[in-house]
Amino acid sequence: MAKSSLSVLLFFILGTLSFVLSTAVADLTSPYLSPTTIFPNYQKMLDTFKIFICSPRNTKKPISYNTPAESLFHASLVNSPFVTQNPNEAHLFFVLFPSDFSTRSIARFVRDLRMELPYWNRTLGADHFYMSCAGIGYESDRNLVELKKNSIQISCFPTPYGKFIPHKDITLPPLNPLPHSLPQAPVNKTATFLGYFRSYGDRGESLSSLVNELSGDPEFVIGSNASDQLTHKVRLASSKFCLFFYAVDVSGIGDALRFGCVPVVITEGPIQDLPFLDVIRWSEIAVFVGAGGGAKQLKHRMRGLGMKASQHWVWNESPQPYDAFHTVLCQLWSRRHAIRYARRE
Repeated sequence: MAKSSLSVLLFFILGTLSFVLSTAVADLTSPYLSPTTIFPNYQKMLDTFKIFICSPRNTKKPISYNTPAESLFHASLVNSPFVTQNPNEAHLFFVLFPSDFSTRSIARFVRDLRMELPYWNRTLGADHFYMSCAGIGYESDRNLVELKKNSIQISCFPTPYGKFIPHKDITLPPLNPLPHSLPQAPVNKTATFLGYFRSYGDRGESLSSLVNELSGDPEFVIGSNASDQLTHKVRLASSKFCLFFYAVDVSGIGDALRFGCVPVVITEGPIQDLPFLDVIRWSEIAVFVGAGGGAKQLKHRMRGLGMKASQHWVWNESPQPYDAFHTVLCQLWSRRHAIRYARRE
């Protein structure tokens, strides 16, 4: 009887382990956090998502932004079928203001939304979003406090320190300067590591010493961003790993993913503002290490899912399926069930 019970127990354990291992293997074939739900949710977003745009009054000049990614997102949204003229059918509300709006003007704009429309007060702005790469500072004005604390902020990656709230905010991926295509002929991975550092500046002795160490390693190719796009593409495609300093310049991560070069991000702490953080499993497509580990720590790992995820980093003048514009909207769509704060009397 004891042997029979033990056999049953062992069979159960082995069956459970087999299921867990098979699930883990299946998950490793996808760069997504939820590979079984992302595509149905994406299709539902295309079919039903509606956004109402709240524009400031008495502003005749066109809306302008400081970065190409902001401008392209705005242009793509206003010309898309996601925009509705009926606020009652909207899932989210876009608080639209230009980059050069002062904090006083933004506060006045939110005050007008509160007084003239019923939607802000329903949630204290939790179902509203705005776009600002500079971010909203810590202000005492009630309108600015609720905007920063409750509304979804779309900013640029990386965001200024203290201007990003991880549970609600979103970052735009940089506008990729390179065409989304590989060199025609297959490129052998001749260089193990490629480091493109524009300037690491005064980032401390640890970063400086790491760059010096990498420069003396034959497996590393260290240089500035190539001005010739073809040369840049070939270097990316021929390297196994591409190194980035998070505090200096990470604009080329999307290019690295597209050309099969695994991003190795050197950071002095956790990164909470990665683009598409609630869509993509970053631990499977990039490596994050500290500057103090030296060159040896950078050589231990490689993933092959980056190219699958790279389509989400691509910006198009005319939005295409699963590109950067649609993936940002997918994150907004997932936030439509935002916390509904009680109205404060």
